[in-house]
Amino acid sequence: MMSAPADLRNASSSAGRALSSEAAGNPIAIPPMPDYNGRVLAYTSTAAIIVTGVLQGAFPQWLLWLVAGALTWPHIAHALTRRTFLRNSPRIRQKMLIFDCVVGGAFIGCIGLIVIPSLAVALMLMFSCLIVGGIRQWVLGTGFMAASIAGAVAIVGPADGPHSPLLTSIVSILSTGLYICVTAYYSHQQARALMLAKTQIQNQREQSIALSHKLSKYLSPQVWQSIFTGERDVRLETQRKKLAVFFSDIKGFTELSEEMEPEALTELLNHYFNEMSEVALKYGGTIDKFVGDSIMVFFGDPTSRGQREDAFACVSMAIEMRKHMKIMRQKWRSQGIKTPLEIRMGISTGYTTVGNFGAENRMDYTIIGKEVNLASRLESLAEPGEILVSYETFALIKDKIMCRDKGEITVKGFVKPVPIYEVVDFRRDMGPNRSFLEHEHSGFAMYLDSDKITEKERQAILTALEDAADRLRREEDVS
Repeated sequence: MMSAPADLRNASSSAGRALSSEAAGNPIAIPPMPDYNGRVLAYTSTAAIIVTGVLQGAFPQWLLWLVAGALTWPHIAHALTRRTFLRNSPRIRQKMLIFDCVVGGAFIGCIGLIVIPSLAVALMLMFSCLIVGGIRQWVLGTGFMAASIAGAVAIVGPADGPHSPLLTSIVSILSTGLYICVTAYYSHQQARALMLAKTQIQNQREQSIALSHKLSKYLSPQVWQSIFTGERDVRLETQRKKLAVFFSDIKGFTELSEEMEPEALTELLNHYFNEMSEVALKYGGTIDKFVGDSIMVFFGDPTSRGQREDAFACVSMAIEMRKHMKIMRQKWRSQGIKTPLEIRMGISTGYTTVGNFGAENRMDYTIIGKEVNLASRLESLAEPGEILVSYETFALIKDKIMCRDKGEITVKGFVKPVPIYEVVDFRRDMGPNRSFLEHEHSGFAMYLDSDKITEKERQAILTALEDAADRLRREEDVS
């Protein structure tokens, strides 16, 4: 007379059957309760109520004919919804349940609204409506059932009394209780399956996140972010964009590699790359690659703040790298590395081809073009500790950064000689009000950036400088 809550198949049936228990390692069987089984149980319970009521004289004799219909209708409904055009009908379960509500309401009206049997059938109907279709289905089912009850009562008339014999009441209550308990059990199984599926999905999500973070180490954060957010497709494609391109390498690294053991050299190089990468990411640079002791970074893709800001960020990064190299050099010296390592850098700004290069099964996100060659050439021409930039880069940054004219060079791919400039420093850090000071001699190194010093650190630095000054004065007096 009604459809069971069954398998909640729209949400979990297909996933649930495939679920496996991580603890036991065995497949979890999730026994669904299809509409057919639920309808058989409900109509069989109703048939038991009819037979008991007729035998006890609570219902008219002609209702016995409904027993045959109650026992055969579930099979007919199953055939209609599985083997006819109805199987393609959307929401067929809800529609069949509405029909069950109409039939159930007609039965309640035919027995004259006798209280306990009527409530038993109504409870089975309402329980099924709530589980299968929620509040909306419950409201629709209640409306159709009420209309059917009213029509049947108008035709047959109410019973002589609202009460039913004790045995009829007991059978009605037990039948309804059995139906509700069985359907609730299967609903619990489905809820459990959904929870297990949710747990498995969460575990898989955490594993995917962990894996994606591991893979992100092989990509620049900006590229990784654009791929995993769906902004960029992983396919062979390129585009022309105006970028600021940066190259750097370590002067003296070849000599150092001959002096150091490979393990110690690897540790030093990884420490250098890690420190420089943090500086590059701080300014929003896209790290292209590490080659030997060289670093290639570009600004303007996948995200850009505009040509002027990209160029300024690139040169600002280079200046901070140069300053940071002084700190690192002191650390290396304290570790016994005597070779003075200096960084040299070259920056060019112009149109390049950027995107995925390679094959469908192995791609490399990089840039190519004459501006890349120019940046590389500038890096090779730079003196230790020097930053050379092209004219276009100079034109974009000259209002904020002081540069010195270095003349012109001839570069393959450029028809005319290329003017180049040496980066001196930020204009704000030059003159008496500058925040940055540095001095370096044999046995002495000082790197001071007053903008980054807290009040507590300021006092400790003053104390250290006074101690150093007193030590030097005493030694001078002795000599």
